Amino acid sequence: MFLVAAPTGMDVVDAARSQVGVTKSYDPAYVVLKYPGGDVPKETGVCTDVVVRAFRVLGQDLQKLVHEDMRANFKKYPQNWKLKRADRNIDHRRVPNLMRFFKRKGFSLKVTDSAKNYKPGDVVAWNLGGGILHVGIVSDRIDSEKVPLILHNIGSGAREESLLFDYKIIGHYRYQFPDIEDD
Repeated sequence: MFLVAAPTGMDVVDAARSQVGVTKSYDPAYVVLKYPGGDVPKETGVCTDVVVRAFRVLGQDLQKLVHEDMRANFKKYPQNWKLKRADRNIDHRRVPNLMRFFKRKGFSLKVTDSAKNYKPGDVVAWNLGGGILHVGIVSDRIDSEKVPLILHNIGSGAREESLLFDYKIIGHYRYQFPDIEDD
């Protein structure tokens, strides 16, 4: 048995980019999911599904990780939905829960207005206004202003677009993937 190096930010980007052209719509409907490893149909999803699917390809099941942390620490998570306990079908598909999970696990970075601080594979959360939150993954590609593009689903399926500074950034995270044991 030996250790394989942990996935990199570029691995996250590649996993997120693979959803472009596959996830073609946006559907926030509550769905009962298989657990662990459950997902809505690949053709649809929400912004969080881009992050969840990218991480799952790299061996990190945010459905399971977020649910287990919420189950053990429910009161430390946002209480926006008047739930009495964690719900493995939806916990990981809500931006505030992903933000809290990343922060609790020590993956938070300072929010800045400098493009150089956002590296490929970073997760960014925004407040779009009116109580609507959004999340996406920083790409390795840049726009004409040298600002990284974002891999996300804001309503028309998975896309890679320039919008990093279009909305108020409320969270910036760099997940530290563990090394993988290989036989």
